[in-house]
Amino acid sequence: QVQLVESGGGLVQAGGSLRLSCAASGRTFSSYAMGWFRQAPGKEREFLAVISWSGGSTYYADSVKGRFTISRDNDQNMVYLQMNNLKPEDTAVYYCAASTRLLPRTGYDYWGQGTQVTVSS
Repeated sequence: QVQLVESGGGLVQAGGSLRLSCAASGRTFSSYAMGWFRQAPGKEREFLAVISWSGGSTYYADSVKGRFTISRDNDQNMVYLQMNNLKPEDTAVYYCAASTRLLPRTGYDYWGQGTQVTVSS
């Protein structure tokens, strides 16, 4: 079992940066691939990025490639999403999730409650 708690959201101007954090409980954190998703009002949840259990492999959605960076610290049971050059269309609730699969874009096993990111123009 893994419990996930996101933090770091907030209000930022277009072009600014934020770093989201996701704290995980459980001694088996390092055995999970970790992903970030977002959901804007009236839209479906969108996959953003995933990192393998070791941190050695990552995969990004085209919409954030080159602007967002996913990373993890297995010693601290943390996963991060560095978001640069934010745009108003990045406004959404951001979620982290854990999966026993390698680099999944769907089918995650555990989810956090989300953190709001609002980008003003």
